Amino acid sequence: RGKTMRVPVAIIIGFVGGLVRRDDMKHPEVQFAEYLRQTYPSVVHAEVFANHDGKHALRRVLQLLDTNRDGILAPSEKEQASIIIYGHSWGASQVITLARELEALDIPVLLTIQVDSVHKPGHQDTVIPSNVRSAINFYQTKGVFHGGPHVRAADPQRTTIIGNFQMTYEDRRINCDNYPWIARHLNKPHHEIENDPLVWGQIASMIDSELTKNAAAVEASFTSTSLGMR
Repeated sequence: RGKTMRVPVAIIIGFVGGLVRRDDMKHPEVQFAEYLRQTYPSVVHAEVFANHDGKHALRRVLQLLDTNRDGILAPSEKEQASIIIYGHSWGASQVITLARELEALDIPVLLTIQVDSVHKPGHQDTVIPSNVRSAINFYQTKGVFHGGPHVRAADPQRTTIIGNFQMTYEDRRINCDNYPWIARHLNKPHHEIENDPLVWGQIASMIDSELTKNAAAVEASFTSTSLGMR
């Protein structure tokens, strides 16, 4: 009472693919997190993890959600969660693993974004868990490694699949100089989709839309509460 309530910070987690380091600025996943921090400095916490460091990412999300720092996630802290997860290759597979771990804790996810998701052993990256509100899958079908063409919702009543979008590079050249020559030679399309400005432009647009919708919903909720409405 008597305090101004602010929109909770959105938590945006990125996962890099392969053996890429979480702080390697040559890769778009890392660059995109920096873009988000600069574009939405007061409403976004963006952080990138290696795809094999999912447990650290989960601990970090839980730490950020624990806004009163008491070491316990109250139902209200879970309900106000605004989480977006994105990744490429094995990192895209880790996106769904993290979403599923959050589902087990009754924590909602606004959006999952998979870019040429490559199935990790022991993981399931094609079925989107029911705690995810919206999901999108970008993929291509060429090269040694390529993403799956179809993701589906475990519960279509709770999750909207925005789309499974196939990208092709036969008529477009994408700069992949962030990879060694041999990697570009053996698996160029898989790296082209990661470096495709069109893909990241669409991702940026979707995240902006999600943040705008979420801010409006939170503001409406705060207004209703302040007016004593139920």
